[in-house]
Amino acid sequence: MEPLPPKQESALKALGTEGLFLFSSLDTDRDMYISPEEFKPIAEKLTGSTPAASYEEEELPLDPSEETLTIEARFQPLIPESMTKSKDGFLGVSRLALSGLRNWTTAALPSAVFAARHFRPFLPPRGQVELGEPWWIIPSELSVFTGYLSNNRFYPPPPKGKEVIIHRLLSMFHPRPFVKTRFAPQGAVACLTAISDFYYTVMFRIHAEFQLSEPPDFPFWFSPGQFTGHIILSKDATHIRDFRLFVPNHRSLNVDMEWLYGASESSNMEVDIGYIPQMELEALGPSVPSVILDEDGNMIDSRPPSGEPLQFVFEEIKWQQELSWEEAARRLEVAMYPFKKVTYLPFTEAFDQAKAKNKLVHSILLWGALDDQSC
Repeated sequence: MEPLPPKQESALKALGTEGLFLFSSLDTDRDMYISPEEFKPIAEKLTGSTPAASYEEEELPLDPSEETLTIEARFQPLIPESMTKSKDGFLGVSRLALSGLRNWTTAALPSAVFAARHFRPFLPPRGQVELGEPWWIIPSELSVFTGYLSNNRFYPPPPKGKEVIIHRLLSMFHPRPFVKTRFAPQGAVACLTAISDFYYTVMFRIHAEFQLSEPPDFPFWFSPGQFTGHIILSKDATHIRDFRLFVPNHRSLNVDMEWLYGASESSNMEVDIGYIPQMELEALGPSVPSVILDEDGNMIDSRPPSGEPLQFVFEEIKWQQELSWEEAARRLEVAMYPFKKVTYLPFTEAFDQAKAKNKLVHSILLWGALDDQSC
């Protein structure tokens, strides 16, 4: 084992193993000093205060002259009985280790208002208008050379650029989403599934995870298999016709969970897998102007504090090109998992194909699925 650097060795002697673990989780720039900004999460937890505006809100201000839409969160917590460790009554698993999971019973934010332009990152890159051709909203930064990101973290790094809208959306479920997973494949990928004169339908797939614990507990990672969904938006992102994001629930297992039992990166880690019935965001309707002008040029609030909101009539979108959801999903899978270029068949179908093509069958038995993060 390599000796610790002098500063870390001194900190270990002063704080002990668990104390150094807590210190390291806050020391995000690894300079062995806790700056006021790094200490901020602990200060907020101890004082019970919250900042007036988080970084994503500061970067996503609302303009009264633009269109806005309301996104609603629908959440049903993970079913404990779906976890493998439930079979023996969670023998050997401390109740404290699962406290973050057990306490997460509702969405952190039941609804939120967004401006239409906040969804501009979902637009295709300039010049890319081919149906089904994937592009990266958030590119992966991991490779066989970089390895994986640290498990010893509690608080997400501030999101930047196109990460901001995805971070804010996922924050409706839980206050600590990581828009970049610790392991590959990470990121967010999208493709066009329909094109009209003025609108796009974009399908997307996002790999993200959540940290359910805070100090002094040890990290607990909650990694849904994937987030997928679609958005229908104008080509200039000034109007959103529809939006939906969700964790697919058609498989018996769709979430991976990992939690540490120690105070270092090499500490023992428990792993389990389970099923969450619903984790979904959906627009309550198309985006509408916050204010409109009457025939005399006076401003009218489209959502008056009292009384019924104004009713808007939207034109029917006539799509010129369309791609099926199944084909779009397959192409996004291949973008995330290049091994999907090879056709994988269910057990019974494989033998029919092998007989027809006079080939052997290579059988693989898996705990979970390789084409999502839940294994």
